[in-house]
Amino acid sequence: MENLVIVESPSKAKTIGKYLGAGYTVKASMGHLRDLPKSTMGVDLEHDFTPKYVPVAGKEDLIKELKKAAADADTVYLATDPDREGEAISWHLKELLGLSDSKARRVTFNEITERVVRESIRAPRDIDYSLVDAQQARRILDRIVGYELSPLLWKKVRRGLSAGRVQSVATRLVVDRENEIRAFIPKEYWSLDVKLDRIGKPGSFVAHYHGTDKKRELQNEEQTDKVISDITGKEFEVVNVKKAEKKKSAAPPFTTSTLQQEASRKLNMTPKRTMAVAQQLYEGVDVAGEGTLGLITYMRTDSLRISDEAMAAAAGYIKNRYGSAYYYGKPHTFKTKAGAQDAHEAIRPTHVELDPERVQGSLSKEQYKLYCLIWSRFVASQMANAVYDTVAIDTQCAGHIFHSSNQSLKFSGFIAVYEEGKDDEEEANGSALPDLQVGDRANIADIKKEQHFTQPPARYTEATLVKAMEEKGVGRPSTYASIISTIQDREYVVKTDKRLAPTPLGEVVNSLMMERFVDIIDVEFTANMETRLDDVEEGKRNWKEVLSDFYAGFHKELTDAESALEGTRLKVPDEESDEICDVCGKQMVVKVGRFGKFLACPGWPECKNTKPIVEKMPGRCPNCGSTILKRKSKRGYAYYGCEKGAQCGFMSWDVPTELDCPECGNTMFKKSGRGRMKPFCINEKCSNFLPEDKRGYYQKKTEEAPSKGKKTARKSSKKTGAGK
Repeated sequence: MENLVIVESPSKAKTIGKYLGAGYTVKASMGHLRDLPKSTMGVDLEHDFTPKYVPVAGKEDLIKELKKAAADADTVYLATDPDREGEAISWHLKELLGLSDSKARRVTFNEITERVVRESIRAPRDIDYSLVDAQQARRILDRIVGYELSPLLWKKVRRGLSAGRVQSVATRLVVDRENEIRAFIPKEYWSLDVKLDRIGKPGSFVAHYHGTDKKRELQNEEQTDKVISDITGKEFEVVNVKKAEKKKSAAPPFTTSTLQQEASRKLNMTPKRTMAVAQQLYEGVDVAGEGTLGLITYMRTDSLRISDEAMAAAAGYIKNRYGSAYYYGKPHTFKTKAGAQDAHEAIRPTHVELDPERVQGSLSKEQYKLYCLIWSRFVASQMANAVYDTVAIDTQCAGHIFHSSNQSLKFSGFIAVYEEGKDDEEEANGSALPDLQVGDRANIADIKKEQHFTQPPARYTEATLVKAMEEKGVGRPSTYASIISTIQDREYVVKTDKRLAPTPLGEVVNSLMMERFVDIIDVEFTANMETRLDDVEEGKRNWKEVLSDFYAGFHKELTDAESALEGTRLKVPDEESDEICDVCGKQMVVKVGRFGKFLACPGWPECKNTKPIVEKMPGRCPNCGSTILKRKSKRGYAYYGCEKGAQCGFMSWDVPTELDCPECGNTMFKKSGRGRMKPFCINEKCSNFLPEDKRGYYQKKTEEAPSKGKKTARKSSKKTGAGK
C-alpha cells in the first residue's frame, strides 16, 4: 500500500519521511493552499457569512502535484500543525484535493520523534470541524474588520492604511501606556543611610532608614534633616535579629507567551523571530550522530502540563549529572492557569539527554541559543529548590528604626542550570553583615542622604506587551508574535531603545477607534470574543452566530462613523526627525508622498529642501545578522546593504523578505521589480541555494563570433539584478 502524508514545510517532510520509511510519501503544502481572495472580501455578508475560498495564487503547480499524488495513494494522512490553523489547513487540503472522509485521515504530532510519529500514524482521526469553525470564524472576523474599516481610514486619515481587530487593541495598550507616562507627576522622596561601627567589637554595616513605630517615607529634605538631627552624636542599639532559611522554586517550563518573553529578555529576539526558530527546532534538525530529530515539542501552547515519561527522563538525567540532592524529589507539576487550553504539553526538549553541548555543532547560532533556553528551563523545572540564608536586623536610635538585610546562597539547586530573567531590576541582596546580636551597640561613622523622584511606568517592551496581552486575554499563543509584528509594520508603533512607543499616526488612528468603534478597541470585548472563539472550538457555540452577533454592532458603529465624519479629514501631526535642514537649520519632519516617506523642511514654502529616508528592510544581513537598509546607487537604482556598510560589505540587488529559508534559516530574497516573486535562498552553502542565473533577471548573451567592426557584448555582471 502506498500512503501520502502531507505536512506544511519541507524540513518537517524530511524529518517525518525518514521516520516512516518505505510505503509512505511525504510532501509539503508550504502552508495554506486555499484561502479567501486577496482582491475582494470573499465573504457573503447577506447569506450567513458564507466564505468564498480560492486556490492561493502561485501554487498551481504544487496543487497539481499533490492532486496526482493523492489520486495514486490509498490513504492520505493530513499531518499539519496541531492547532486551529493546522486543522483548517488540513480541511482545505481535503476539500481542494477532493478527498473522501474515509481516504483523508488527520494525524497530529505534539513532538516530531520517531515514536510519536509512528504512534500517531497508527491512530488517525477525522478532521475536527469545531477547530476548523473556530479558525474560520477568526479569519472572517478579521477579514470583515479589515475590508470594511480600512476604506474609512483611507478617506479620513491617510491612503494605504489598514485596521485589524486584535491589532487595534494592542495599539491601544501601547497608546494608553504612553498617555500614562505623559500624565505622570513625579513625587519627591528621600533615602537616608547610615554607616555604623560596632562598639567594642570589630565590623561595620550600613542601615537604611525605615521609620518609627511603622514604616515611614521621608518626603522632603526638611524631614530628612530632622531625622539626622535626632540621631547625630547618639548611639544605635540592635533591637531585633531575624535569621531564616528562604527557599526559591524553579519557574515552570515554557508556554508560548513565556518563551517569547524570555527570548526577548535574554536573547534579544523578537516574538516573531522566536517562533520562526522554534518552528525549525520542532520540525527537525540534522543532528550529528543522531540523524534528523525534532528537538522540541510543539511551541504554540498555554499549558504547563508535562508527560510522566518526560518528567521521569528529566529525573534520571538530573540525578546522573548533578546528583540526587539536585532533584526535586518527585515529579514537579505546575498548575495551568484558568482558561488555558490543555491540548498540548508545555514546551520542552523531546530528548532531555541531548543537552545543548551535544547538539551545538549541528545548530545555527540562533537555534542553539533558543534550544539552550528551552532545555535549561525544562531541566531546572524538575530540580530542587534553591536555598538562601537570610538575616534581617533592626537598629534603633532616638526612636527611629533603621533596617539592614542580606541573603546568601546556601544551596544552588535549580539555579545551577537556569534562573528566570526579570523585566524590572530586583532589589540587591544587600552587603554582608557582621554577626550581630540583640543589644549590640554602634556609633555613626557616616551619613548619606539622597533625593529621589518616583518614576513613570516604563514603555512596553515586546516581552512585556506579550505578557500584558496574555493577562488581559487579548489574542492567543499562536497570535502574539504576528500582532506585535503587524502593529510595527503598519507604523502604528515604533521600537526605540528596545521599547515600544506609538507613532503620531498610531495615536490618530487609535483616537478615531476610541471615539467611533468602542467595541473593537475595548480590551474586555476583545477578550470575550476570544472566549467565544474558544467555545466554538469546544463545540459549545455556532461559529456563524458568533459572527452575526459581532457584525450587528460593528456595522452600526461603521455607519455612524461614516455619517459623523462626513467632510472631515483627520490630520496626522508631522513626525520630527533627527535630521537638520542643510539650508535653514530647522529640524526636518517626515512626510509621505506618492513614492513613500521622505524628509522635508517644516519651513516650506520658504524652504523647499527635502531628503530621502534610509529605509529598514525585513530580514537580517546574511554576513553578520545586522539590519538591512534600502539605499540608492548614484544612478538611482535601489539596492540593499548591511547597516554596517563597508565594515560588513554585504550588498545585493535582490530584495530581502520576511521569510527564512526552511533549510538554513537565513533570510530569503526575491527578484526586484513588481508582481509576485518567488523567494529564494542566497546562501551558497545551503542545499536550497538558487544560483544568480536562475533568479529570473534578464542576462545579456555573449556573442561567440562578433561581426567585423562590431564590439563583443559585455558579459552580464555577477551581481544579482545586473542589466538594469
